[in-house]
This record gives sequence, structure tokens and C-alpha cells, in this order.
Amino acid sequence: MRPETETELCEIIRGAAGPLAVRGGGTRGRAVAGAVLETGGISGIRLYEPGALTLVAAAGTPLAEVEAALAAEGQRLAFEVPDLRAVLGRAGVSTQGGVVAENAAGPRRVQVGACRDFCLGVQFVDGRGDLIRNGGRVMKNVTGYDLVKLLAGSRGQLGVLTEVALKVLPRPETEATLCLPGLSDAQAVAAMAAALGSPYDVTGAAHLPGQGTFLRVEGFEGSVCYRAGQLAAVLRGFGVAEEVAGPWAAIRDVAALVDVPGDLWRLSVRPSDAPGLVARMGAEAVVYDWGGGLIWARLAPGCDLRARLGDFVGHATCLGGGDAQAEPAPEPAPVAALAARLRAGFDPRGIFAGAV
Repeated sequence: MRPETETELCEIIRGAAGPLAVRGGGTRGRAVAGAVLETGGISGIRLYEPGALTLVAAAGTPLAEVEAALAAEGQRLAFEVPDLRAVLGRAGVSTQGGVVAENAAGPRRVQVGACRDFCLGVQFVDGRGDLIRNGGRVMKNVTGYDLVKLLAGSRGQLGVLTEVALKVLPRPETEATLCLPGLSDAQAVAAMAAALGSPYDVTGAAHLPGQGTFLRVEGFEGSVCYRAGQLAAVLRGFGVAEEVAGPWAAIRDVAALVDVPGDLWRLSVRPSDAPGLVARMGAEAVVYDWGGGLIWARLAPGCDLRARLGDFVGHATCLGGGDAQAEPAPEPAPVAALAARLRAGFDPRGIFAGAV
């Protein structure tokens, strides 16, 4: 099913007799039971005001279309959307609604936040088939309950997004990346913590074992030159920082794990715990991002990583590959109970199976 308007979508949901699997661009490839409901027919940029740093797009709008429109005005989505198709072995076309439904964010999250932090408003159809608007199209609005933050990251379990309003930002004049070669994982996490704790506005902190530890600053050329020099001085205890061409697209898209066999896992952890967890997991290869707070890992097919690690602060999600299907991290009982109540409120018939 591929509705072309919100009215058609409402009618489909009202008439649904069984579960619906919401599909944006199909780039994640989750195995979800249910009749596939595609959002790609509800597409197009509906409002773009560069001077107000605001863009409104239908949920099925290809992300590439949004990024091209922004680039033409020297602007961007600041949260640096990852393209995980290669590492997940998927096809499809990423859509703006899918980005919001996943609450996607790349390396710049350590400085600017995730997708939900730039969402001004949403429009969606709930499980009753009602069209709901929340938030607005400007940066200052007061509209009651903040459903915008709730829908961002909901992965099609609360409703089908049809429109999103986003705050956008200017592209920086330039950037500089410093690389510290040869650090151990523990040294790298310590160096990233020192960089992120400095006053030099670091917008990326990642570690690729065997390749180096990378730190990014962005902005006006004179400011970037000064801050990069001062940051190198802060990091002198970890070695000589070399300025390199930044591998941030590869870090964002987890390119280091593309040709590595096995199941792909994503862990959100305390950065200080990351080296110890990696040492225990027995991974084929790993990537550290967000200063060590995000770990991407390839493990032998069928490995039960959660059982291997035991209790730790954070969560682990299997994204599939090898012999595994995508499997979300289990929720603590209080969170699961709250989530169930939310789903019952937005989807009383239980027809939303999630996103595929």
C-alpha cells in the first residue's frame, strides 16, 4: 500500500484489519510482520525558508532531495545523518520521515544533539486513523504536549509520520581534523574525553583501532586554525596530533565494518566503560564514536553479546547481518510498561507492527 495523500493514509489505517509494517525508504530492512505500508508517495519539500533556518518536508521525501536543497543555500542538517546501507547490506532510499523515525545522528551528535533536537513539528496519523499535528513550523512555539520528541525515534510504533518541520543550520566555512596515531583503546577514550572537555568546541571524536583517533573542529577559518592549534596543545600528553583529511563520512557510515563478516551490533555505553566492554566482547572489528559513547562492532554470527557482557550501564542492539535478524535492545521493566501504555494510547487496536 502506497498512499499519495494524508487523506488516503487515514482511510487505509481506519480500514486496516491486521498489523501494518511502516516502510520509509526500506534502508534498514528489519523483519516486521504485517502488510507493508509505504510512505514514499507522500513526498516533497513543502516549505523552505533559508532566512528562518526552517525546512518542512513530507515524510516520504528522499533525504538526498532535502540535502540538495539545503546545500544550494549553504545550509545542512546539523545532526549528520548516517547512511548505513552498505554496512547493513541494504538497498532503498533514505527518506526524511525515516530519519526522524529513527532519530538518526552521526558523529556531530556529541556537540549538537540528535535529530529530535532539531525537530520543530510533526504531522502523523495515529492508530485510529486520525491526522494529528504537533509543534509548529517556527523555532518558538507553545503547543501543549511535546509529541515531536516522542515521535522522533518511535520507529513506526506510535503513528505514521506524514510531515516533519526541521531547524537547519549554515554550513561552516571550514573544518580541521586532528589525528593521534597509535593509541590504545583506553588511551583513545581518555584523549577524546580531554578534547571534548576542552573549550575548543569539538564536533567529532572517534577512534578507529589501528587507524587513529580523530578529532574535529568546525567554523570560520581563523577560529578553526586557532582552536585546532590549542587542541593539539591540550592533547600533547597523548602524542603529536597531526592534521589530516577528515574521514568523517566513513566514520558516520561505519565504513570500516562494511567488508567484515558477522553480525552488526550497536552499543550505547558510558565512554569510560567502552574499552573494557570491547575487550570482553571478542569482536572481529570495532569503531568508537561519540567520544566512546557509541560502539559499532562486528561479532561472529549468532553471538549472544548481551549474555557475554552481562550487566553494564547502557544497551546493545543487534542490527542484523550474518545469521541474525535485527533485534532491539531489551527495555527495563518500568520503561517497557510506560512504552506499552503509550502504544495503547496512540494505537489502541495494536495495528502498528513497527518500521521495516
